[in-house]
Amino acid sequence: MTQESLSEAEYDAITDAAAHWCMRLHAVDCSAEERLAFEQWRDAHPLHAFEYEAMLEIWDVAEHLPRPPLPPTLDVPLTAAVPAWRRYAIAASVCALALPLAAYGGWNLGWLPNSYQHFAATDNVRQVTLKDGSQVELNLNTELTFSNYKDERRVTLKKGEAFFEVSHDLSHPFVVRAGEGKIRVTGTRFNVWLYEDQVRVNLIEGSVLVTSNAALPGDGLRLGPAMQAQYRHGDYMPQISQTYANDNALAWRSGKLVLDNLALNEALPLINRYLSKPLKLADANTGAIRVGGVYNIKELGGLVNTLPKVLPVYLTRNTEGDPVINSMPRQPPKT
Repeated sequence: MTQESLSEAEYDAITDAAAHWCMRLHAVDCSAEERLAFEQWRDAHPLHAFEYEAMLEIWDVAEHLPRPPLPPTLDVPLTAAVPAWRRYAIAASVCALALPLAAYGGWNLGWLPNSYQHFAATDNVRQVTLKDGSQVELNLNTELTFSNYKDERRVTLKKGEAFFEVSHDLSHPFVVRAGEGKIRVTGTRFNVWLYEDQVRVNLIEGSVLVTSNAALPGDGLRLGPAMQAQYRHGDYMPQISQTYANDNALAWRSGKLVLDNLALNEALPLINRYLSKPLKLADANTGAIRVGGVYNIKELGGLVNTLPKVLPVYLTRNTEGDPVINSMPRQPPKT
């Protein structure tokens, strides 16, 4: 959940509303007007959407939890249809009972977390504390969630980059899901960067296990301090490399992006995650042009227009409106 200064009563009201809408949208007599009202409620505040998604998880699990046998019923003919208000009251009562039971059963079975947190950083780096006491620093344009399950503490990095200082707990592993893979630790300090399907993990202290595909068996490859793992969609295993004392992966924590004589095809993912309109490359030759420098992460939007001043390139735009970098045509040698 987004951490805001809401009172317990206000938060409970949002949770109750989410449960109500979950029940109504699953009802066969839910009208188009009700669905429109739900959409307006959901879009009115980020917490509304988040709580509704959490309620959907509980609802879905409730359908699959084992149910005790029903007591025998008397075969009494019904003399009249049950009034609509009573059907709603019964449904509300069942929902009020089923959701907590589903949550309790789901927790014990390791299906559902007992707490959720949602964090986002937009224009400023943000430091947050998770429910387990772990510290996380979020780079610009970063979003993640934390869920506390019975058998693991789980972070899902939805976009961006984050630095983790994980509280030590051998019996309760800490797992970061990023892209198609995951990083598993018990207590350590590390950085995770995500852009589209690319993931990069830098270990500062302790050890982590990195897998490029969470669906594959095994815990993955182990990293030690000053090591880096990279993977992307389709990788069977992450690529492991050594980092050095002057590595710039954490420069963002000081508000900087350092490009150390990188080819444009390597530099653009690092740049684009800060831009609303990503830079594109016209061709492979343009991607081979090298770029360097130290840039303020809050001012990378201005980098786009300065590239033609420092590199042999010019800018065009594609049909989606994204800026495209083109290499300057080579002049034929004078004869």
